[in-house]
Amino acid sequence: MRPRNHMPKNRIRKNLRARSLLPHAIICTGLIVAGSMTLAQRQTPPKARYVMEVETLSGMSALAGGGAGRAMSAVFGGGNKDVRAMRLRLGSTLAANGAPSADHFFQPAAKLGKSVPLITPPDIPPGEWPRDMERPRGRLLLYWGCGASAAKGQPVVIDFAKVTAGQMPPNLFSVRVPRDPGPLKSNSRTFGEWPNTAKSKHLSSDSSLIGEHRIAGNYAPEMKFSLGQDFMAGLRAQTSEMPSGATNISWGSIPGATGYHAWTMGMTMGEDGKPRDMVWWSSSSAREFGGGLWDWLAPETVQRLIGQKIVMPPTQTSCTVPAEVKAAAPQFQMGNLVAYGPEANFAYPPKPADPRATWALEWTARVRYRAMTAWMLGMPGMPQNGEAGQPAKKPCKPSIGGILRGKAC
Repeated sequence: MRPRNHMPKNRIRKNLRARSLLPHAIICTGLIVAGSMTLAQRQTPPKARYVMEVETLSGMSALAGGGAGRAMSAVFGGGNKDVRAMRLRLGSTLAANGAPSADHFFQPAAKLGKSVPLITPPDIPPGEWPRDMERPRGRLLLYWGCGASAAKGQPVVIDFAKVTAGQMPPNLFSVRVPRDPGPLKSNSRTFGEWPNTAKSKHLSSDSSLIGEHRIAGNYAPEMKFSLGQDFMAGLRAQTSEMPSGATNISWGSIPGATGYHAWTMGMTMGEDGKPRDMVWWSSSSAREFGGGLWDWLAPETVQRLIGQKIVMPPTQTSCTVPAEVKAAAPQFQMGNLVAYGPEANFAYPPKPADPRATWALEWTARVRYRAMTAWMLGMPGMPQNGEAGQPAKKPCKPSIGGILRGKAC
C-alpha cells in the first residue's frame, strides 16, 4: 500500500519544473509592471521659450530697479515705496525672417504703453584681465546658520593668494541648489530681451500684470497667456544688535512667499586702505552659498530645500546672524533677504491626453516671482535697520571713495 505523502516521480518532475520557472515569471511580470509605470510621454523641445522675471524691490535692493537716487532716498528715510522690476527674455530655435524683431503686448494696467520691444543684445567680446590690475588678495571667511554663535568648524577660510589665477575657490558655490537660467543668447539661435537700453521704460509703483499677455515676433510662434498673480508685496526687514554682538533680523511674512533666504557680506580694510578680509554669511543651516540661492527658484525646489534646511520656511520671520560675523567685519556689512515666490507655467499646444501621443511643443512660457530687500549695517550716518522711514541721526552724503575705505562720509 502506497503512503499518502508519496508522490509519483513524474509529478515530482513537473513540480520541480514549475518551481524553476516561477522566478522567471515573477521577474518578467515585474519588468512589465515597471515598464508600464515608467512609461513617459515623449515630447519634443519647444521652438521658443519665454521667461518673465517679476520682482518687488525695497531698501537698497531698489538700487537695481529704481536708480541710485531712489535707493539712497529709501536708505536715508526719504521714502517707503517699493520698486517693481521685470526682466523679459525670448529664446528661439528658429531664424528670424529679416532682422530679429519681437514685442511683448501688455494690458493698460501695466503702464508700459501698448508694448515693449524685445531687442537682441550685441555680442560682447570676452574680457581679459587688465595688465595693470592687481590680482585678488586677502581672505574670504565663510559663516552660515541662524544663531547667536557660529557653529564649530566656522569660519571656513579661503586665501585668495593660494587660489590659482582665474580659478574659482573650490566648494564655494552650492551644488545642491540648481540653477535654471532659462533662455539666453548663448543657448538660443535667436534671442531678444527687455529692458535693453538706458531709455527703456520703468514700471510704476502701481503697475499691474494681471490679465492677458501676448508675445509676437518674426522668429518665434505667437504666444498668449493670462496672469492671475501680480507683483508680490514688498519685504520689510528690521535689524537689532544683541548684547552678545549677534544681530537679529526680523521681517513680516508676505503673501505668496514659498520660503526665505538671508545673507550678509562685509569686509575689513588693511592699513593701506585696501580690502583685507571679505566676510560672507548665509542663513542656511548647511554650508550653502550663492548658486541658485541668489537666483529664481521654483516652488517645488524651495520645498525640497526647506526640508534640507537650506531655505527658511514661509512661516519663519526672524534669523540671528552670529556674533562672530560682526566681529570679523566690524566696519560695515550689507544685508540681504529674498522671499521666493510662486511660478506660473504655460505651454502650447496643451499636453495630449493619450500618453502614447508625442507632445510636439510650439512654445513654453514661465513667469517667476520674488521679493528682495537689502540694508547697510555698521556705517556712520546709516540707519541701523532695513525698514525705510527711519531717519539717520546724522544724515550725510556718502561718497564712493569713502565707502570703499569703510566710511560713509
